[in-house]
Amino acid sequence: MTSDPDRAFFGHPKGLATLFFTEMWERFSYYGMRAFLIFYLAAPEDLGGKGMFVLNKAGEQEPSGAAGAIVGVFGASVYLLSLPGGWIADRFIGQRKGVMIGGFGIAAGNALLAIPGTGDLFYVGLVLIALGTGFLKPNVSTIVGQLYRPDDLRRDAGYTIYYMGINIGATAAPIACGILAQDPQFRAFLADSGINPNYCWNFAFGAAAIGMVGGLISYSAGQRALGDAGLHPTIPDDPVRAERDRNILKVIIGALVALAVIVAATAPSKKTITDAMGVGLGLGSIALFYGLYRSARDASERRRIIAMVPLFVGAIGFFGIFEQSPTTLNIYAESHTEREFLGLNIPASFYQSVNGFFIVALAPLFAWIWVKLARARKEPTSVNKFAIGMAILALSFVVMLPSLASIDAGQRVSPMYLIMLYLLYTCAELCISPVGLSSMSKLAPQRLAGMVMGTWFLGTSIGIYLAGRASEISEVRGFRFLFVFLIVCSLVMSAALFLVAPMIRRMMGKEATATSEPAELPVAIAKEIPKDKKN
Repeated sequence: MTSDPDRAFFGHPKGLATLFFTEMWERFSYYGMRAFLIFYLAAPEDLGGKGMFVLNKAGEQEPSGAAGAIVGVFGASVYLLSLPGGWIADRFIGQRKGVMIGGFGIAAGNALLAIPGTGDLFYVGLVLIALGTGFLKPNVSTIVGQLYRPDDLRRDAGYTIYYMGINIGATAAPIACGILAQDPQFRAFLADSGINPNYCWNFAFGAAAIGMVGGLISYSAGQRALGDAGLHPTIPDDPVRAERDRNILKVIIGALVALAVIVAATAPSKKTITDAMGVGLGLGSIALFYGLYRSARDASERRRIIAMVPLFVGAIGFFGIFEQSPTTLNIYAESHTEREFLGLNIPASFYQSVNGFFIVALAPLFAWIWVKLARARKEPTSVNKFAIGMAILALSFVVMLPSLASIDAGQRVSPMYLIMLYLLYTCAELCISPVGLSSMSKLAPQRLAGMVMGTWFLGTSIGIYLAGRASEISEVRGFRFLFVFLIVCSLVMSAALFLVAPMIRRMMGKEATATSEPAELPVAIAKEIPKDKKN
C-alpha cells in the first residue's frame, strides 16, 4: 500500500476500494437471496413458505413451474431495469446518486421480506429489489471507469480487481444465506430459543438486507476517495434535447405508475403477469432492432446491425441456458442430490456458490491461455470463443445425463454431477462473457453505442426470463427432456455462431462510421461494462 491516493489500493485509485466493497456486498445481497428464493416460494405455508410446490414421481415436494417463472421474471426485471436506471442517472442525477438510491431500494426490499407476516407485500419487496438493482448495477460499474484517465493502462486491471469483489460476494452469499434458510440445525436452534422456526426465511432475507446495508456504509464512508467520478449528470447543451429527455423521463415514470395502478386494480394472476412480460420482451426486441435498422445512415451500418442479430440471439441462448442455476438446477439439487458430501450436510442453495468459486480459481488460467494463444497467433476470434463456450455449455448438461437413470429409479445422486456441471459452466462463461458484449460494441457505430448496450441487456433479460420458465418444462416433461433440449439448443447455436463468425469478423474489421451525435438510450451503461459473473 502507498499514501498516494491514486495508487493506494493495490496500485490503483483509492476509490476502487470503495466500489470493490460496495459491489461485493451488493452481490452478496443479490446472490444470497436468489440462492434460496425458489425454495421459499415452494415451501409449504405451514413451514413459512408460499406453498408453490408439486409432488414429483417419488411423492416428494419440489418447486413448481410457477415458482421458477417468478424467479425468472424477477431476474429478468433486474437487467431490464438497468436500462432506465443507467439512463436516468446519466441524464438527471449522476451515477453517484444512482448507486445510493439503488442501494437503499435493495436494502428496503430485503428488509420488507425479512419482516414476518407481510403477506403479499412479498412481491412489493421483490419490486423494490429489482428497481434498486436497476439503479445500482449499471452505475457503480460506470464510476469504476471514471476513476481512470482515458489513456490509463491500469483500467483493465482495475476491472479485474473489481470483478474479484463481485465473485467473492457471489460465492460467500449462498452459503451464509443458505444456512439461515435451509439448515435444519438453524431451525432447531430457533425452536430451542423460543423463536418460530419458520422465521428462518426471514433471517435469510435479513442477512441479504444487512449485506446491502454493509455496502451502503462502505460506499458512504468512501465518497471522498471517489473524487468527481460519477458526481455530475451529462445534461445535453441543446435545450431541445434536454427538454426531450425530460419528456422521456415523464413517460417512463407515467408508464410505471400506470402499470402499478392497472395491476392493483385488476389483480391479474401470476401466470398472466408472467405471460405478459414474455410478450413485452418479444415486442421490445422487435421494436429495438427496427429502430436500430431505421436509424442506420447507410448500407454499411445496416449490414452491421443485421450482423448483430446472431449475437443477440446468442446472448438470449447463453443466458437462457446458463441461468438455469437458481431454478431447475436448484430443484435438481434439492430433490435429487445426496445431502451428504465430504461428511457434511449440504443444503441445496450451497451449490450456487460453486460457479463463483471456480470463476475466481480459473479466471487467471483462462487469461493466461488467451495471451499465450495470441502470442502464437492462434487465439480464436471473439465470435469463435462465443461458439466454443456454447459447445462447452452443451457438454455441461451431457455430464448430467448418466444421473437420470438413478433419478428415474427414485435414488439420489452424487453431488459430483452438479460440481462437474458448474465447472464446465464456468469454462463456458469465461469463453463468452468477456467477448459477447465487446463484439456487439465493435459492430455498432459510435453514435448508437447506448442503443447497442440496451440490446445486450435486453437479450440478457429475455434469456433469464426463459430460464425461469424452463422449470415449467421440467415439471411436465422431466429433467431428461429438458437436459436434451438444452444440449440441442446449445449445439445448434454453437454451430450457427461458427458459421456466421467469418461474416461478423469482416464487419468488425471495417471502420465504423464515426460521429459526435450522442446515443439515444442509456449512455451511462455504454461507458463501462461490469465484468460481472452474470454479465
